[in-house]
Amino acid sequence: MTTAFQSLKETAVLGAEPATDKRRHKRVAITLLGRFMRANRHEYPCRLNDISVGGAAINSPVTVEEGERIVAYFDHIGGLEGSVVRVFEGGFAMQFRTTARKREKLAAQLTWLLNRDVLSGITERRHERGSVAVQNKTVLLDTGETVDCEVVDVSISGASLRMDMRPPIGSGLMLGRMRGRVVRHHEQGIGVQFVDIQEPEALRRHFT
Repeated sequence: MTTAFQSLKETAVLGAEPATDKRRHKRVAITLLGRFMRANRHEYPCRLNDISVGGAAINSPVTVEEGERIVAYFDHIGGLEGSVVRVFEGGFAMQFRTTARKREKLAAQLTWLLNRDVLSGITERRHERGSVAVQNKTVLLDTGETVDCEVVDVSISGASLRMDMRPPIGSGLMLGRMRGRVVRHHEQGIGVQFVDIQEPEALRRHFT
């Protein structure tokens, strides 16, 4: 009997393109919160509805255009690049631009998610955080005030900062050249979400 897991692996090896046969890739229903970036580098929250190794259906708060290039990021999956092949009310379907190796990796990730039933334990923190070598920094608030802070951890989508001041949630700031906004307060300081997804190499240069 062919299972969803077997189908994922088989389609990853076949590498069929959705444009030629949209259902050769087995879709599985997985709900994950994430964000996507448009070609103009504007970033928006989104929710994954279903996915295969060839494409995905995504709920979006904004309307996109068919053919538009999209980069989406989801917990436990990472970055997915492709183009919009269909627009529907409240979202869009995208076709991935990827290699056979990436398809195999994605199939393994999806199988792990389904087998381990991790969806109930997924939090809204979207990318894995890591400690940094250079922790002492300053932030420029949208009021024009400069404040000393200590970077507790950082990811490509945000950072946790230790600081005495608690700027209002939703207010903007600059951490170096990275634009962000305050999304939460915690015991040590604030949680910041970057406006743009950062390149991992740029983060390494900034914090080493």
